[in-house]
Amino acid sequence: MNLLTLKKTYLMIRETSKIFIILLLLGAVTANAQVKILFDATKAEMAGNADWVIDYDQTNLGVGSSGCYLTSSGHQSNPQQIPTPAQSTVTSGTAETYWSGALSSWGIDCVNRGYTVETLPWNGQITYGSTSNAQDLSNYKVFVVDEPNLVFSAAEKTAIVQFVQHGGSLFMISDHNGSDRNGDGWDSPHIWDDLLANNSVQPYPFGIYFDTVDFSQTTTNVSATSTDSLIHGPMGNVTEVQWSGGTTMTIDPTVNPSVKGVVFKTGTTPGNTNVMVAYARYGSGKVAALGDSSPFDDGTGNPTCTLYNGYWSDAAGNHRLLIMNATIWLAYEGTTAITETGVAETKVTVYPNPATGPVNIACSAPLSNVTISVFSITGALISEHKLASLDGGWILDDKLTSGTYILKIQGDGFMQTNRFAVY
Repeated sequence: MNLLTLKKTYLMIRETSKIFIILLLLGAVTANAQVKILFDATKAEMAGNADWVIDYDQTNLGVGSSGCYLTSSGHQSNPQQIPTPAQSTVTSGTAETYWSGALSSWGIDCVNRGYTVETLPWNGQITYGSTSNAQDLSNYKVFVVDEPNLVFSAAEKTAIVQFVQHGGSLFMISDHNGSDRNGDGWDSPHIWDDLLANNSVQPYPFGIYFDTVDFSQTTTNVSATSTDSLIHGPMGNVTEVQWSGGTTMTIDPTVNPSVKGVVFKTGTTPGNTNVMVAYARYGSGKVAALGDSSPFDDGTGNPTCTLYNGYWSDAAGNHRLLIMNATIWLAYEGTTAITETGVAETKVTVYPNPATGPVNIACSAPLSNVTISVFSITGALISEHKLASLDGGWILDDKLTSGTYILKIQGDGFMQTNRFAVY
């Protein structure tokens, strides 16, 4: 090796080291770059004085004499697919008023976790497996429906349950009995129960049933399990929750053994009734459910509506902790509990790193039903490999061009991302 070659090699290693230090510091955001969260706006989530959207863009469907009115076409305060200003400009100091909607704080927090957020507009379609729909649920990790006021069609019910069954995550948010904001005779607890009972996949697949009650209460009756991902998650420990006109749920572990209640009405014994917050797994996916939409409300939205206090920061800030813990759990691919101390130990290593040819993937424990995905640093899928099992090692020989890549390894009960460079 001549002097010129040695010099080039030294410079390459030095620059590579800088890159990997930066990537290490930004690791949490980069690892989440593939997670897309879709907020629904097709079920009159903007009816009445509600603005259950992350960012609305137009009110061209009319405003009634009461200030905020649901028009005959069914919707107002309509959001577009991508919130504006662009989420690429969001920083840790960005205020909730950067976007306009009762869920804007939630959206901003999601972006700061490294997730990408979108809205399914009022005229969008809820589908699963449709190649003709650019916003098909298969393109997202988490689907959020906050207080639906229109009944799901038979096809939509099937799509949502299949989405979860095949690895998606659903955030179900209800409100109290009698909260029919658009006057069509249906309110959110009944709409959710109709989906759960009458879908074509399985009755009550998540083991969750929304009760038809209306109550307000602050409770400290929360799960004491130290590894619970929602109560003792990465955002911190949840110690109290406040309902401002909400409902409870009944859960049935005989239908779904994974279902779990984690917040209960004060004065009740933790069990299968009087559940305020619940979550479950179904198939390869996950579900989180809350019985009140108030904790998500940051107090901002359409100024022609009657806006309420920002409950997002109520209960001594516990609402934000609970909601973001739940969001992180839904977005996380693995089965290990996510707590303040982290997740499962590293099982996969990549070498050489940087590489000049094939990349070796070493696994410290056997994995089954493995998917190995390679993404560009901007999040574009480069390749995907399916393996029945991964035990010991495997060679990735994709003939990659020079650059930095993200390697995502998924198997039964396991998910890990690694970064590597090719020169």
